[in-house]
Amino acid sequence: MSQFIKIYDDKPNESAIKKVVDVLKNGGLIIYPTDTVYGLGCDITNLKALEKVAKIKGIKLEKANLSFICYDLSHISDYVKQIDTSTFKLLKRALPGPYTFILPGNNDLPKVFKNKKTVGIRVPDNNIIRAIVKELGNPIISTSIYDEDEVLEYSTDPELIFEKWQNIVDVVIDGGYGYNIPSTIIDLSGFEPEVVREGKGSLDIL
Repeated sequence: MSQFIKIYDDKPNESAIKKVVDVLKNGGLIIYPTDTVYGLGCDITNLKALEKVAKIKGIKLEKANLSFICYDLSHISDYVKQIDTSTFKLLKRALPGPYTFILPGNNDLPKVFKNKKTVGIRVPDNNIIRAIVKELGNPIISTSIYDEDEVLEYSTDPELIFEKWQNIVDVVIDGGYGYNIPSTIIDLSGFEPEVVREGKGSLDIL
């Protein structure tokens, strides 16, 4: 059974963050809050954990479109090709924020993603998950958790999330109620920015 850990967004508790990071380093899966919906994630450098996430989602890992949650823009350059000034300015305007940006991947992507031309990057405006990523030292994989409820597409109540996922993941973080609107996805891998999905993030940044 998983741990249910309360962490506050305005002042994440250091020992709680370390506890979650230890779980990630040992190949565990976590459910965590973002500035949009709650997400399911693991350490991107841990192949076994990545395979577990793919299995839960019912997808092949090599074909999976999973985003990376980074702490800030400096993390992004580890996994994407050099970006031009206008793209960098756009990222700086938008992040941290409720966006997923699709960017051309570079050769330093984890082995399992080597065949992927692009990678989705997230820097959420949420101190809990950013503190976890900073402490871990590399990004975590991110995928939204859906709800079977016909009215709500995404699960927002951490206690209900814990009830449903306690035997599947290692930690569920209670960061308060989540949102029910996913991130706005913008593809920056072509000549012009292309909006793939309009979500919580405003398009005024473009």
